[in-house]
Amino acid sequence: QVQLVESGGGLVQAGGSLRVSCAASGHPFNMYTMSWFRQAPGKERELVAAIIRLTSSTNYADYADSVQGRFTVSRDNAKNTVYLQMNSLKPEDKAVYYCAASTIQLLATSLRRISTYDYWGQGTQVTVSS
Repeated sequence: QVQLVESGGGLVQAGGSLRVSCAASGHPFNMYTMSWFRQAPGKERELVAAIIRLTSSTNYADYADSVQGRFTVSRDNAKNTVYLQMNSLKPEDKAVYYCAASTIQLLATSLRRISTYDYWGQGTQVTVSS
């Protein structure tokens, strides 16, 4: 059974940066799609960023409009880890950030459909103060 464990969350001042990580364990099969979702209190869980492995050397990254240009998603296949570098953080970025993974390539609207993902982490809290 594959497990996803997020880490790196915390409290940061507005304008600051955080880097959260998601490590997959349990001898995971290659996860072609690894994504970051976030959920603020009383809000729907929303896709923040995703990285989709297209070939052995190419990936496609997708971002929510609200984080485009500020967040960067990357992955280290050897470590079975995906990262989300968050820069220029805003108070509205405060949420629990969840890692999700799929063994297939998810594109377009499929990326945003929670039910399409095979695995989920427990989440890591990101708090941005003003």
